[in-house]
Amino acid sequence: MSGTTHSTSTDSITTDSITTEIIRHGLLAAADEMARNLCRTAYNTVVYEIHDYGIGIHDAQGDVVADAPGIAVFTRGNDHGIKRAIEFLGRDALEPGDVFILNYPYWASAHTLDPLVFAPIHHEDELIGFASCRIHVLDLKQKDPGYVLDSTDMYQEGLFFPCSRLYRRGVQNDDVFNIVRFNSRMPERTIGDIQAQVSACVTGVRRTQQIAAKYGAGVLGAAMDAINDHGERLARLALAKLPKGTWSAHDFVDSDGVDADRLIKMNVTVTIGDDEMVIDWTGSERDVKGPINLPVGQTEAFCSLVFKALTTPDTPVVAGNFRPLRVVTEPGSVMHAVPPMPTFTLWTGLLGGEVVLKALAQGMPDRVPACSGGDVCSMMGLGVNPRTGEAWLEATNEAVGFGGHAGGDGEDGIMHLSEPGCRNNPVEVLETKSPMFIESYGYRPDSGGPGRHRGGVGVGRTYRFTAPSTGICLVYKTRTRPWAIGDGMPGESNHVILNPGTGREVVQGGSYNRLDADEVLVNNTGGGGGYGDPFEREPVRVAADVRNGFVSVAAAARDYGVSVDPVTFEVDAEATERLRASRRGHA
Repeated sequence: MSGTTHSTSTDSITTDSITTEIIRHGLLAAADEMARNLCRTAYNTVVYEIHDYGIGIHDAQGDVVADAPGIAVFTRGNDHGIKRAIEFLGRDALEPGDVFILNYPYWASAHTLDPLVFAPIHHEDELIGFASCRIHVLDLKQKDPGYVLDSTDMYQEGLFFPCSRLYRRGVQNDDVFNIVRFNSRMPERTIGDIQAQVSACVTGVRRTQQIAAKYGAGVLGAAMDAINDHGERLARLALAKLPKGTWSAHDFVDSDGVDADRLIKMNVTVTIGDDEMVIDWTGSERDVKGPINLPVGQTEAFCSLVFKALTTPDTPVVAGNFRPLRVVTEPGSVMHAVPPMPTFTLWTGLLGGEVVLKALAQGMPDRVPACSGGDVCSMMGLGVNPRTGEAWLEATNEAVGFGGHAGGDGEDGIMHLSEPGCRNNPVEVLETKSPMFIESYGYRPDSGGPGRHRGGVGVGRTYRFTAPSTGICLVYKTRTRPWAIGDGMPGESNHVILNPGTGREVVQGGSYNRLDADEVLVNNTGGGGGYGDPFEREPVRVAADVRNGFVSVAAAARDYGVSVDPVTFEVDAEATERLRASRRGHA
């Protein structure tokens, strides 16, 4: 990194590259320590097992300079929330020892159960930055326990905190905590998780203050500027190497949770020029009644994730990475909610990144993958645990298959690209903490899209509820299949099955289900789309897929034109030639 000049209230200070690097790594270490403290103190497995969090250290303007990977879109959303808080409160209102909570969706970049907790960082009474922590908490008086799938305005979605003080100059504000205590179905766990966020932020404040004490606030500020300037340079160098052009694509969210039969269109046009990438969501659905509308900060955040994956995937997130990116939205559309539009079910932001990739695949099919299973496929259970007599709520996100790409096959059964720092909830944890029994869990054969490079396969997990419970399925890409590239074939879509093989069998997607004891729910996730002609895939690789259980013998013959012995898993070369010749004869 080259040196930079940082203007303070008294003078101009220049920092050298070595000092900047030392400070950069100190800030990254501080963010990692924030994450460790959060996971040690959180009450909620969604936080400490799944890593459903976003943690950042930001400069005095609210721009992130160091983060701890969790849910990628959270960190950029934190930038947006802090900036709106500065506008709302004014800098003079931010005092040493203050800690704020913000979950007003249109400012905070997420729904009410993803509150942003942040703390200003001062050195000798000068504001030098912010520490932030966002997590998913369990209950803040939203109309339904667990999750809201069918709200029609913001007032059904829980308590709003518009930059409220949890701590004022280091003293706990009991008024706010009492509001939470008397308005949450699970007050102990919710307050415990918010206090864990506070602990994480206080850690970030303390560590950043130690850096400022060692080097001086001016040098720290100059280093923060240098970190973001360097991040911008890296992004612009990478942007210059991308193909130039304009490409459009669209895809759909299954429904908005209210109009069950209405597909919700996400429409994007991506333009890459010499100096910037523009992601324009003009033409996306309007007048969406249900809660899949996105706060604009979330739309900007998931677009930033795609941009970073294309330009600077190997370096930590800093705000400078995104200076060459411009996101265009229409207020009042599904991509830019305005009050009082409902925003609770944020799945549009999880599906939207792959619509951007779908557009880019037209201009750079050698640089982007085919569509993954396309969803986070979350399952949440809640009720009263008969073993303890207490309320329980546990959730997990399922892995999906990734899309095939120019460099090879898509990965099998990994977390969706919108949450690269996350994990799923282990079987042992779910069974210990809830009346759920996991009857089976494994890969879904033939779910990956056939191609010269195969799409990765999805997974299936079977839950048997041993007590009356509510099972909430958050799956919103079931009605469209994961798209392929070139002559590849689409992957199999996600779907949820209630009570399979019985007279009560129901196949569905996003849903809120009241379940009796001994009822069964199967969460099947989608496979990635294929890349290239599947009849060009080497027969020995198809045979290996059959041996590993990713492709069935029948699908090997049908989709790849490869005859595989079901016992020895050897390729029958003559039969394979006949199968492939037959396809060529009909071409």
